[in-house]
Amino acid sequence: MQRPYDRELTTEELLRLKDEDIDYSDIPELDDSFWAKARVVMPEQRNKTQITAKFDADMVAWFKAQGRGYQARMNAVLRSYYEAARRTGG
Repeated sequence: MQRPYDRELTTEELLRLKDEDIDYSDIPELDDSFWAKARVVMPEQRNKTQITAKFDADMVAWFKAQGRGYQARMNAVLRSYYEAARRTGG
């Protein structure tokens, strides 16, 4: 694939690129070995709101099996998704 650009693009230009026009050749695929080594980075303390939510039982069991703080880890995963979606306009 030939790059459609010859300089570093601005954020606005990157956001306008179609997925198929982005050159990912220098980025490795995220396979099972990546996820085996991945670690949750806990966000700084923030104002929390208590809610009632329903999650898949196997997912809750998996987080609980990792020990104390499972709800904080679930929150960290959701925050990571939220921040990535905000950056990409999702």
